[in-house]
Amino acid sequence: MNDSQYNLAADDILLAVEEAIEDCGCDIDYEGVGGLLTLTFKNSSKIIINKQAPLHEIWVATKFNGHHFHFENEQWVDKRGGGELWKFLSDAASKQAEENIVLSAQ
Repeated sequence: MNDSQYNLAADDILLAVEEAIEDCGCDIDYEGVGGLLTLTFKNSSKIIINKQAPLHEIWVATKFNGHHFHFENEQWVDKRGGGELWKFLSDAASKQAEENIVLSAQ
């Protein structure tokens, strides 16, 4: 993947996460600025998702831990455990919101 392809894929996933938050029906605020997306929950905890362009990765920091995702086989995959980004975000958002949340690309 070259830099241009990475930037397109990373921007697409950040936009898709914003749309998924809008569609999930939960009280989660979000703010996206320059490759950084911050999700804020009712309890004031946050999930921060940001582009790491030099590494061609997406980094996700939660209240509990941080993970690095790289693009592989048409999806973003956790370098640590091999999990898929949407499943990870759903699980992390559910923990932090203290309710079941399912996030997915439309």
